[in-house]
Amino acid sequence: MKITVDETKCCGAGQCVLTAPEVFDQRDEDGVVVLLEPEPGADQYAAVREAAAVCPTAAIEVTGRG
Repeated sequence: MKITVDETKCCGAGQCVLTAPEVFDQRDEDGVVVLLEPEPGADQYAAVREAAAVCPTAAIEVTGRG
């Protein structure tokens, strides 16, 4: 699994951080997503997929198996 984020789409809702805090964070100054782990371990796959699904602006893209 590989994750990419589009910072220009991010609205700072923070749902990704709540869902997968080991993989996502937010910048302090504007709340935009920060990708901590672009290739998370298998134990994070479900949380990452949920984070991508709940993102209100579809700023998270998940590719590959997992």
